[in-house]
Amino acid sequence: MENFLLIITKPDNVPIVGMLFVVVFFLNWGLSQGRRNDRLIKEGRRDEIRDDMAR
Repeated sequence: MENFLLIITKPDNVPIVGMLFVVVFFLNWGLSQGRRNDRLIKEGRRDEIRDDMAR
């Protein structure tokens, strides 16, 4: 664990570690919106998807 922390805290690797958190955040956000859209389609409210995206 000590070696791992030494590697990820080096100045060259800090942006890569930050990028990993950003990618995970937006992946989670996109998947949750997809699940919400699928739920709206299943409920027969397909026309509300565009209104939901405009918010």
